[in-house]
Amino acid sequence: QVQLVESGGGLVQAGGSLRLSCAASRSIFSLNSMGWYRQAPGKQRELVASIANGDITNYADSVKGRFTISRDNAKNTVYLQMNSLKPEDTAVYYCNVVFRWAHYWGQGTQVTVSS
Repeated sequence: QVQLVESGGGLVQAGGSLRLSCAASRSIFSLNSMGWYRQAPGKQRELVASIANGDITNYADSVKGRFTISRDNAKNTVYLQMNSLKPEDTAVYYCNVVFRWAHYWGQGTQVTVSS
């Protein structure tokens, strides 16, 4: 089992920045991957970014060049730095980890970008 605690969401104007954090209850070295998903009203949940062991990263095309995923192994934490935010980035953002090939989810944090 893995517990996840997210923080860092909020309201920001278009063009602004936010950083999301997700702290895991076990060593992230034991995890297959960590990542962030988002779900906007009326839309399906989608992958935003992920990072696997070896710091292999993957981004949705819509956020490439604006968002950066990173991890702090000592703190068992994964971050999502979001820059140049757009109104279409508005969604609930969920931390996701894969541990022994099972998925675990955080509670979600709201990100709202005003135009």
